[in-house]
Amino acid sequence: MAFQQLADAADKWCSRTPFELIATEETERRMDFYADPGVSFYVLCPDNGCGGDSFHVWSESEDCLPFLQLAQDYISSCGKKTLHEILEKVFKSFRPLLGLPDVDDDAFEEYNADVEEEEAEADHQQMGVSQQ
Repeated sequence: MAFQQLADAADKWCSRTPFELIATEETERRMDFYADPGVSFYVLCPDNGCGGDSFHVWSESEDCLPFLQLAQDYISSCGKKTLHEILEKVFKSFRPLLGLPDVDDDAFEEYNADVEEEEAEADHQQMGVSQQ
């Protein structure tokens, strides 16, 4: 994909997140992103001519770098990744720094609440059977 198309896709992604695309450098195929409070990272896009290349994410901020591990692991896993998939992983990684709830944690809590209710109902049914 041409770099300008990738930059346009990144800009569209930013419209749905707290991040802003603050700089693009076509010769380096680099896009820089920033969100308050001081969360920044950049993405290096693969060159179409190099089939083995993949995206690369990094941050020059010592505070942000540890949070990128999830996205870096995802990129290095098997399969070809799209820019949108990578940006979504980065966003998920940075949710705690942005003061946003972790999406998976909320789903897990809802799941646990349902399981606890089902277990309580099962206990009542077993008690009813044992009393007969």
